[in-house]
Amino acid sequence: MTAAVDERLDATFAALADPTRRAILARLAEGEARVTELAAPFPISLNSVSKHIRILERAGLVSRRIEGRDHFLSLERKPFDELTQWMLETRDFWTRRLDALEAALRAEDAIDAAKNPPKPSKRRKK
Repeated sequence: MTAAVDERLDATFAALADPTRRAILARLAEGEARVTELAAPFPISLNSVSKHIRILERAGLVSRRIEGRDHFLSLERKPFDELTQWMLETRDFWTRRLDALEAALRAEDAIDAAKNPPKPSKRRKK
């Protein structure tokens, strides 16, 4: 993975760390929206929502389109695709590592069992 991709992943994870930003992204998943529409459900100022939006823009998660005085935001797919790819690669890496560990432990158990076979139990006569 390149340094540029690493930086984008870091920015994506940082942006996703906040519940307000995740809620904004969830709304944008439904389609383009004005900044004021995005800000409406939150009990914070428009200025605070704008700061959250700037973080999302810097991470490349949203893009802005301006028409007159209206600012429209939409979701960008690329950072999510990169994040998904990273998660799949990480999952595959750990799945292989854990499968190898399980195989090694099973082999070790088999060797121990072969060295120390179970002893037959003695039954008591009545």
